[in-house]
Amino acid sequence: MIVTLTANPSLDRTVALPGPLERGEVQRAVSVRQESGGKGVNVSRALVTSGLETLAVLPGAESDPVLAGLREEGVPFASLAIHEALRTNVALTEPGGVTTKINEPGPVLAADAQEALISLLLERSRGASWVVLAGSLPPGVPADFYATVTRRLRNADAGAGVLKIAVDSSGAPLAASVAGDTTEAASGKPDLLKPNAEELAELAAAAGFSSASTAEELEADPYAAAAAAAAVVRSGVGAVLATLGSKGAVLVTADGAWLATHPPVTAVSTVGAGDSSLAGYLLAASQGAAPADCLRQAVAHGAAAASLPGSTVPAVHQTTPDAVTITALRKD
Repeated sequence: MIVTLTANPSLDRTVALPGPLERGEVQRAVSVRQESGGKGVNVSRALVTSGLETLAVLPGAESDPVLAGLREEGVPFASLAIHEALRTNVALTEPGGVTTKINEPGPVLAADAQEALISLLLERSRGASWVVLAGSLPPGVPADFYATVTRRLRNADAGAGVLKIAVDSSGAPLAASVAGDTTEAASGKPDLLKPNAEELAELAAAAGFSSASTAEELEADPYAAAAAAAAVVRSGVGAVLATLGSKGAVLVTADGAWLATHPPVTAVSTVGAGDSSLAGYLLAASQGAAPADCLRQAVAHGAAAASLPGSTVPAVHQTTPDAVTITALRKD
């Protein structure tokens, strides 16, 4: 089973525009979609759609629309009751897939609620093969929350040695999940990290990668992206799955580096495409696939998600892994 933790879940509203966004003007929407969201929630949604056992752990009142949406979709979840309403995020999509997102901060999660959420996760992740820690952190939660949770999970799993941990976040929480070179810091680093190009550039710089690159440069040069990801792996992370938008993705482990590309698709919405990529990777990994084939399914899932409206997640039968080209890369 794959368990996801979404500390800052959301109700995702996607508004499709008939043309380019015009600032300061009145525009009429073509359509409006609404789904339960947040990175970890999206991963669980994608896994359920493909028939894989999963559980989404998140805060939220029983009556909250986010939890109601999960019930409607048949996504198993375990929730920590809180009094405040969860946030609503709005995505404006233009023809061609250009997306503008407006994300609310979310309700404050006090220290006692943080501890209760961690305890709930520890309880419900017993026997899981993967735990995914994903998304932004709500107000009141320290930046090193994911590193703390990772250490707690590993202590709880001590002796079993089967649990793997993936982190997909951004900004300070992402940086904190890979920071430090002490033994304690190492125990808080994930087995898999899933940054996009912008996040990879920031992480590589923090890891001491000497060749500074922008997100645009990394997307244009997969060898540079692989070298940057290798610097992060050398810092103690098990593997880096870096999504590069329409350019595909690279996967770097201690044993190798690969690029995966998919033929161009007609982009409808990029909301949740990265989450679907992570779900595709985990789906393949849970079936014992080799790293390159996990990467293949990740890119196939991401491409399929980009061709669907709103934050719709694809089922595995909607993906085209056979269309993905895998190329072995140098890491440095």
